[in-house]
Amino acid sequence: MKELRTQCAIAGGGPAGMMLGYILARAGVSVIVCEKHADFLRDFRGDTVHPSTLEIMHELGLADRLLALSHQKIERLSGAVGDQTFPFADFTHLPVHHPYIALMPQWDFLNFLASEAQAFTNFTLLLRTEVSGTIEDSAKVTGLRAHSPEGDVEIRADLIIAADGRHSTVRAAGGFVAQDIGAPMDVLWFRISRKPSDPEQSGGRFDAGSIFVQINRGDYWQCAYVIPKGSVDEVHRRGLEAFRADIVRQAPFFADRTNEIASFDDVKLLTVGVDRLTRWYKPGLLCIGDAAHTMSPIGGVGINLAIQDAVAAGNMLAEPLRKSAVTEANLAAVQARRELPVRIVQGIQVLIQNRVISVMLAKRGAVKAPAFLRLLTIIPLLQQIPARVLGLGIRREHVGPAILRS
Repeated sequence: MKELRTQCAIAGGGPAGMMLGYILARAGVSVIVCEKHADFLRDFRGDTVHPSTLEIMHELGLADRLLALSHQKIERLSGAVGDQTFPFADFTHLPVHHPYIALMPQWDFLNFLASEAQAFTNFTLLLRTEVSGTIEDSAKVTGLRAHSPEGDVEIRADLIIAADGRHSTVRAAGGFVAQDIGAPMDVLWFRISRKPSDPEQSGGRFDAGSIFVQINRGDYWQCAYVIPKGSVDEVHRRGLEAFRADIVRQAPFFADRTNEIASFDDVKLLTVGVDRLTRWYKPGLLCIGDAAHTMSPIGGVGINLAIQDAVAAGNMLAEPLRKSAVTEANLAAVQARRELPVRIVQGIQVLIQNRVISVMLAKRGAVKAPAFLRLLTIIPLLQQIPARVLGLGIRREHVGPAILRS
């Protein structure tokens, strides 16, 4: 068995894990990140980098290099209800250096963070290393157990971070209790090629019994077809031709290319859930990102909340970690800092789920736009409000002196 020692061991190489690994290494903390896959190349992960995250990258001096990678910009969002289109959010007025959402494959974002982190000798990324459990001594978590192609690995650390997603192995091993808030829908993700004659605008369409989102990714559309919770078997039973016909009803310009969906193997199911831990930590262990709170895909904010968690944790834990003196109070302070924003955003998501999504999915006949959408059209200045909530979030984090002075 291989045995390793570090100051902080992070389970999961997603946005939260890689961001925290980078900023802790930059602050002089020795870090090991365990990622179970051989690379970051997985499709239909969240690809939105919100203005709050771009501002963090700017504060770290990384934004220009990141944005040199291929990406698309979303400066405004709109939505169609029935046959009417309503502008919804205008990011161009946000007080940040990059006032837009950058659409970038998540693997490019993670590869970028990994490359930047590996410039520090105190950072180690272990690919193909799947965490299987935790090590505890005297009621304190002191390490991780993992499997790799070379055999079993034990990683001893002053602090363990669970950043391994909604199905977190570390969260389960720690015996954490999650409050299941629930979601009324699931999402089917797929790609369709994009032609120069297609519309430029990304957006969503809400109609009786259906919700459809199309995101302009340059040479293709990333599409989301929202279905009632647990109804994917009914979609399959109706058959592929019926599914293609539903897509054309939502986006008629796709009529000449829905055969690109050759089978339901080309359609990926995202089972939507919303939950959060009542307690994010125990001695020696802290959960962040989806391991602490699973978000609905509404607004695409999950990745950016996870990154905010990572920055808050880095700001508050870098100095104690350098001194090998992390206390339970330090971990409690991270939860205290981040729990309220999570609760507020989840509350907004649940409100939209209950008042808009559930109603639309159950609707039959003509649909009418909610009053707030009509108001945003009449008074364009109000579009800055949803832009601020979506783009900057609640209690956004800034990179602190413990990171920047290093």
